Amino acid sequence: MTQRIVTGVCLIGVLALALWAGGLVFSVAYMLTICMSMHEMLKAMGEAGHRPVQWPCWLCVALSIPLYHYVGSVVLLMPLVGGAYMLIAAMVIFRTEPKLEDILMSALPLIGVLLPGMCMLGLQKAPGRANQLLLTLLAFGVPLAGDTMAYFIGSRWGKRKLCPAVSPNKSIEGAAAGLVGSILFAMLTAGAVAIFAPIPPFWHFPILGLLGGVAGQVGDLFASLIKRHCGIKDFSNIFPGHGGMMDRLDSVYWATIIMYVYLNLAVTTFVLPA
Repeated sequence: MTQRIVTGVCLIGVLALALWAGGLVFSVAYMLTICMSMHEMLKAMGEAGHRPVQWPCWLCVALSIPLYHYVGSVVLLMPLVGGAYMLIAAMVIFRTEPKLEDILMSALPLIGVLLPGMCMLGLQKAPGRANQLLLTLLAFGVPLAGDTMAYFIGSRWGKRKLCPAVSPNKSIEGAAAGLVGSILFAMLTAGAVAIFAPIPPFWHFPILGLLGGVAGQVGDLFASLIKRHCGIKDFSNIFPGHGGMMDRLDSVYWATIIMYVYLNLAVTTFVLPA
């Protein structure tokens, strides 16, 4: 437990420094986490006996960075990912022993890591530094606060299994407590930012906490299903007590999608305070 807490505090410190620096520093640091997550997922697929086609995924990552900074949006990622998927499918089809699951496993990092990962960079284009920080903090903090609350409450009072076929240790009580933690984090964070800068209507944030919390928990179960399929406990062991990068960001990737969708709805339906 002590090792887990120390590692968690160190990770929070690194995140705080990256958020404080912002701009290119944050973008480069986060792209490194995306690359590490993709590497861990592709490696897990290989250990499970699959033969994923890797280079279209890495080409997609390499092209997405300049496209994002040139266009200022992640909108071009969809045709880019679509092109990478067609390359993957073609390469597997023309193998001497083509297998459908190799196509699906090769495409999984694009859908499960790159697209939601780039949504985080899309949050950095929110109008005003306060909105950028607020949405980024929610993308990270909502699922992680929920995960922390679910762990402490579920480990002590959890009785009913949430999804035993995927993650036997998760309980309904822990999941409910996790949603409460996610909602509280969203409200407290919004309240803190509101002291220094104008923010969207406050009632948005309990909803973002709830939706982000649900998305984070599903993302965590999604990663657990991958690990169960691949027969591994963690994606790697780079973080003592926490596993790998994918183990830390699985829920964050899914919650980020919620925040990015909210940002686009906010921009098109009302003016975000700058």
